[in-house]
Amino acid sequence: MKKNILGLFLTLVLSGTIQAETVFVTLEKDNALAVVDPLAGKLIKSVGVGLRPRGLAISPDSKFLYVATSDENTIKIIDTESFKEVGRLPSGKDPETFALNPAGDRLYVSNEDDSLVTVIDIAHKKIVTQIKVGVEPEGITVSRDNLWAVSASETTNMVHWIDTKTNAIVENTLVDPRPRALSFTADSRQLWVTSEMAGTLMILDVKTKQLIKTINFEVQGVTHDKIQPVGVVIDKDGKRGYVALGPTNRVAVINAQTFAVEKYLLVGQRVWNLAFSPDQRRLYTTNGTSNDISIIDLDTQTVTKSVGVGTYPWGVAVKP
Repeated sequence: MKKNILGLFLTLVLSGTIQAETVFVTLEKDNALAVVDPLAGKLIKSVGVGLRPRGLAISPDSKFLYVATSDENTIKIIDTESFKEVGRLPSGKDPETFALNPAGDRLYVSNEDDSLVTVIDIAHKKIVTQIKVGVEPEGITVSRDNLWAVSASETTNMVHWIDTKTNAIVENTLVDPRPRALSFTADSRQLWVTSEMAGTLMILDVKTKQLIKTINFEVQGVTHDKIQPVGVVIDKDGKRGYVALGPTNRVAVINAQTFAVEKYLLVGQRVWNLAFSPDQRRLYTTNGTSNDISIIDLDTQTVTKSVGVGTYPWGVAVKP
């Protein structure tokens, strides 16, 4: 029976019905990178990568991982096959979060202590410029059309719109207190911004740089002070968005057309960041204090599995 099941699984993978993939997770307290097989639902290995790894991204060709090792003031380049370090990028002080542009040739790094965004030329491994932004920048993202890099400053309570051609700030938009993460829709027409202190999600119009809608969250049995939105992603079809609600241990599912909250999915403790599978049939969450990731089946909108990965999982990226 086991052989028949294994044979069926391999047939489905080879036919493309099930797409094999690898999930990478930074472990802030273990100074390591967890490598997970999500289809088997197991941790493959844990690899040391440096001191306090947090932000994580994968190159467009899936050959390299970029890992911010905050306490080493650098972004390391890791080969996704050998898991060995193959280079470093000058990131400025204490890099935590960063965004990779669609072409994969520029990184935009938040330097929280210095109130800067550092722009890195990846091919030449050099800093292009540093842009002064508001106090305590953290969340950062780049639009799919590559026109905008947007930085959220937690203490100034603003998002800063950076023209990627000139690297100049062209506008600042006031948002709810302590904006933590932000993400563009696939058509680059909207920017979704989470506010940790207000417990809200703000939808901004990219053309006008103004607020379209503020979404509030209410979770039965959870006090409002525990509702602390952080990571946010929107599917490529613009049907649904997903928001990690931190200490509520839930992910909010949002209708991206009506902006209604459709449901809340119970995941691990202190859910932090989110990433789609390549086919967007699954969503992976990092759960900081339960030391695991949750796997969400997006066809059924259910949590199917949790996988222990190590101490304080933070960033997540997926290789096809």
